[in-house]
Amino acid sequence: MSTPTTERIGLEPTPIGLRVVVVDLNNFYTFLTLAIGILLASLRNAGFEADLLSPLAYDVPAVERERPDRYLDHLARRLHFATGPMKIARDAARAAYYGRQNRPHPRVLAMVKRALEGKPDALLLSAYLQHFNTVQALARLSAQARVPVLLGGPVFNLPQVAEAWRDIEGVAAIVGAEADTVLPDLVRTLCRGGDLTAFEGVTLPDGQRTADARPLRPLSRRLVPDFTDFPWERYRVRIIPLMAGRGCQWDRCTFCSDISSVSGRTFRNRSVDDVMYEMREQSRRHQTQNFMFLDLKLNSNPNLMRGIAENVQRNVPGAQWIGTVHVDQRADNGLSQRDLQAAVKSGMRRVSFGLESGSQRMLDLFDKGCTVERNAEFIRTAHDAGLSIRCTMFSGYPGETAHDLDLTSEFLSRHGPFIDRVRFNAFSLHQGTIIYDRLHRDSTDFPEIKLGDPNARFGRRGFVNEGERPLSYRRARTRVLNAVYAINSREIRSSAREFDGLM
Repeated sequence: MSTPTTERIGLEPTPIGLRVVVVDLNNFYTFLTLAIGILLASLRNAGFEADLLSPLAYDVPAVERERPDRYLDHLARRLHFATGPMKIARDAARAAYYGRQNRPHPRVLAMVKRALEGKPDALLLSAYLQHFNTVQALARLSAQARVPVLLGGPVFNLPQVAEAWRDIEGVAAIVGAEADTVLPDLVRTLCRGGDLTAFEGVTLPDGQRTADARPLRPLSRRLVPDFTDFPWERYRVRIIPLMAGRGCQWDRCTFCSDISSVSGRTFRNRSVDDVMYEMREQSRRHQTQNFMFLDLKLNSNPNLMRGIAENVQRNVPGAQWIGTVHVDQRADNGLSQRDLQAAVKSGMRRVSFGLESGSQRMLDLFDKGCTVERNAEFIRTAHDAGLSIRCTMFSGYPGETAHDLDLTSEFLSRHGPFIDRVRFNAFSLHQGTIIYDRLHRDSTDFPEIKLGDPNARFGRRGFVNEGERPLSYRRARTRVLNAVYAINSREIRSSAREFDGLM
C-alpha cells in the first residue's frame, strides 16, 4: 500500500510527470466513491502523480444511510411530507437542514488549502449538485493559489446545469463526459494551457460548449479502479463498489434522472471475464470478499447477471455481493426462482429494486414497464431464496390520488414481512427527466401542478401539487408512512447485515 495521502501533500512534482490533487466530496461511512477510484487509476496509469483528499480521513462527519428507524425518524419523515398548516414548519426545517448540510466544512477547506500550498498542477473536483457551495469555496482557494480547477460530475452533461456552474471563479472547465480513458489527455492539455475545446462534453467559463460527449464504448477494459488511498480504517465494513454495465436496458421511466446522467445514457455492459478480473484484483489488493454492484439495473442483460453468479465463487472464494434490479415484464428478465436461488448460492445477500407504488395506474404513468403482480411475485420469490429486499418508493407524482396511496399502503401491509427496507421519497422534478420536459412544454395534462421557476444550479424545478392538499390524500399518505415505519424499524435479515445502509 502506498504512503497515506496526508503524508504526501506538499511534495514537489516528480520529474516524470504532472501532479494533481483529486478531492472526493462524497462522504459516507459505508462505501467508497467508484468514480474517484476510476479517475485515480486512469491518471496514475498515465504517469501522473495523483493525491487523493478524502473528507473522511480528516474526521469530517460522514452520512449514515438507512439505519433502523426510530420513532423520531418516523416523525421527521411525516414532517418532510407535511402540507397545509404544517407546511411552514416543514419548509423552515428543510431550509435549516439543507443549509447546514450544503455549507463548506471548515476541515475540507483547510485540507484543500494545505494541498494547494504544495503547488499542484491542477485540482480535480467530482461533484454532485448539492456540493455547489463547497465547489465555489474550493475553486476560490484555487484561484488565489493560481491552480486551475477541472470540475466534473454525473449531470454536467445537461447544458442548463453546466451553464449555471460555469462562471464559478477558479473553474477552468466543466466536464460532462465519461472521462475514464480521455482524462489524462484532458488534464495534460489543461495544465499546459492547451485548447480544451478539442474534447467532447466540455463547457468553458466564457460559455463555449463542445459537442455532447458520446457514451463510452466499449466498456471492456482492464482499468481497475484505484482505492489504495481511501481511509479504509474509517469504513465499518470493507466493501468494493464496481459496475458490470452502465445505463439501463429499459431507459424509459419518466421520473428517472439517472438515465440522462453522464454514465446512464444508453445501456452498455462489460464481459463476465472483465468483471471477474476486477473482482479478483480488488479482493487481492484490499483483503475483502464483499462487493456492491452500482449498476442502475444489474439484470439489464440477464446473461451477464447469471455469468456473475456462475463464476464469482471460483474467482473470489467466499464472495458476498449485492445489486439493484428492475422487475420488468420480459419473458426472461434474469429474476426467476432458479436465477435468484443461484444468485444466493453464489453469495448474493441483498437486492434493491424500484417498487415505486402499489398502484398499477401510477406504474403506467411512470412508464415503469412492470406490474403490481410481478412486483409481488418477485418479493416473495427473492425472500424465499434468502435475499434481503430493499425497495425505493415515492409519492407526489403528478396525477397521484388518495386511492393510489391506499393501494400502496395495502401492498406494503401485505408484503411488509418480506421487505427489509423502504426508501420513501417525495417526488422531485429533475431536469433531464421525461416528466420534466413534458411539464416544461405543456402542463395542461396535470392542472393540479403549479410550476415554479427552474433552478438549474440544482438541476430541478420547484412546483406545488394541489392534488396533495385534500384531507383524504394526506390521510392516505400517513397510512403509507406508517407502513414504511413498520418495515424500517425492524432489523434487516441477518445474512445481509454487513450491507446494511447500502444502496
